[in-house]
Amino acid sequence: MIPSRVGGQHLRLAASRPNPGYRPSAASFKPARRPASGGSRNVSSSSSTGASGSGSGSAPNAKIPARLPGMAENDHDVERYLRENHQRLFENNKQWADQRLKEDPEFFTNLAAGQSPEYLWIGCSDSRIPAEAITGLQAGEAFVHRNIANLVISTDLNVMSVINYAVRHLKVKHIVVCGHYSCGGVKAAMTPKDMGLLNPWLRNIRDVYRLYEKELDAIKDEKKRYDRLVELNVIEQCRNVIKTADVQHSFEENRYPIVHGWVFNFEDGRITDLSVDMKKILGDIQKIYNLTE
Repeated sequence: MIPSRVGGQHLRLAASRPNPGYRPSAASFKPARRPASGGSRNVSSSSSTGASGSGSGSAPNAKIPARLPGMAENDHDVERYLRENHQRLFENNKQWADQRLKEDPEFFTNLAAGQSPEYLWIGCSDSRIPAEAITGLQAGEAFVHRNIANLVISTDLNVMSVINYAVRHLKVKHIVVCGHYSCGGVKAAMTPKDMGLLNPWLRNIRDVYRLYEKELDAIKDEKKRYDRLVELNVIEQCRNVIKTADVQHSFEENRYPIVHGWVFNFEDGRITDLSVDMKKILGDIQKIYNLTE
């Protein structure tokens, strides 16, 4: 049955069929809008231009975006500021490329030829600790993987693929797991609350706390306990690296890679070597995790 009313309006059906090739447009049928409840339909011609009557299209009470750091006092054009500020990365890149060529005319020729890094760096995603900057490594000297709280999880295909490629194909000689004090991920894991999507990720750090619960609970100073969990998390992630088949096979055949656990300190910019004993850890875990047979 064809409805006789739509949106409160009567439908009129044409008696004749449309011409061949006729296609109805969006304007062919426009039922009137329902009036607001309790009110009458009264459309003002100024409604499309705002209260001021101007054709700017902006709402009369539009919220003015907050200025970002670096913006002029009376400047509220955030989009323009971000576009202009973004351009500095390209300017920096040009200066960097020019400087590299000035120092070594063959720099990019060599860079394009391939990579053979000595190090695999597994670090935290924190923007304050770029691997190359804090170690003095140059382009091509480190294969880098970063995530929240520098975790090495066996079900994370991202980090597992990185380890596989670095060990089996790039033949890295060292694997560094580098955490840092004041790590937000570790701090969040120490907080007994629902973190939503982060819960399954942070559970890996909470499991580290569970493993070392007695040691950590004995530390009364909260900051020192927090720092110690950062260190223990790095040590456990080193253990997870050593558990992988790629590392075990390569170490048995080549005596490398060597796994290191480091922690970076924002307060003085120094790296602390946690002196991870790879041979001892490997010997301890191979009763269960021996994957070289």
